[in-house]
Amino acid sequence: MAKWGEGDPRWIVEERADATNVNNWHWTERDATNWSSDKLKSLLLGLSVENDEGACEVTEVSKLEGEASINNRKGKLIFFYEWNLKATWTGKSKTGVKYKGSIEVPNLSDENDMEDLDISISLNKDEPDTPLVHLMKTKGAEKIREALGSYVGFLKTEFTQGMILPTANGVAKPQSASQSKAKQDKTQVSSGSSTAAPINTGVKIPTCKFTIRDTFLTSPAELYRVFLNQEMVQAFTRSPATVDGERGGKFRLLEGNVFGEFTELVPDEKIVMKWRFNNWPCEHYATITLMFLDRSNETELKVEYRGVPNSEEEQTKGGWKRYYFEAIKQTFGYGARLF
Repeated sequence: MAKWGEGDPRWIVEERADATNVNNWHWTERDATNWSSDKLKSLLLGLSVENDEGACEVTEVSKLEGEASINNRKGKLIFFYEWNLKATWTGKSKTGVKYKGSIEVPNLSDENDMEDLDISISLNKDEPDTPLVHLMKTKGAEKIREALGSYVGFLKTEFTQGMILPTANGVAKPQSASQSKAKQDKTQVSSGSSTAAPINTGVKIPTCKFTIRDTFLTSPAELYRVFLNQEMVQAFTRSPATVDGERGGKFRLLEGNVFGEFTELVPDEKIVMKWRFNNWPCEHYATITLMFLDRSNETELKVEYRGVPNSEEEQTKGGWKRYYFEAIKQTFGYGARLF
């Protein structure tokens, strides 16, 4: 599935700055290798699958060769990562027989899409044949691909915190937690103005509010569930997603480009969420309210958007129509007219 907006193959995420200040951006590079190594291990170790034949689990990450870094130049975050990894899986049949095998992923790279990853799974040579190998090659490989996709999402969101923070002048400055270190770094991001934004007060940016309505040929209860059920979200986005469908639960989807938190849930009637796209100003969230209105044989979905950056209005409207509404209709057969 295409990424939200027109993406660059090297995961370029553009941060907007005042056009008059473009030349004040400087080059900043952050090494993400050690962080990535720890994150990949945490995502893979303990990953498990099971069926009627038995269960399998990733028990060791034996090799992690590669590097990762993020470059910030002129308001753009450019992500580079390249990894060759090997891991060990162990299985146990329903009859209690134990097995061991290996996993190899030689091409986890910013130049490859997740669906193009080579995930090689095999049984150790001295082990007898077992149906658990097929389990690992199907469900196991799918979970591994999902975990590696989550790594890329976390790299773009969690690790980048503080690399770009808009100021009142539209020029990026590091977050306060890293300011002392940045002053010693000749590659730090600097501003043409000596006045920094007040700590913890945030930066006021122009925002807008708007409403979109759409109609779906299903019940309010079913449509409500689509937004909160992780498997259903993964189905209509056609990519790995993390969705904790409870009040206060977090979500991350579309390869980490979209994430947020559910702040209010009224079963079958309303969902309120903090929502943001990855290249919005740091820590800025819109408030999105979904209202599910019963219209006899169909459901009217009324979506109110508040706090969307003015410059992102059209992209947000287009993204929701394409990657939520149209995708849900096509995936679950809820097609109806759009108005």
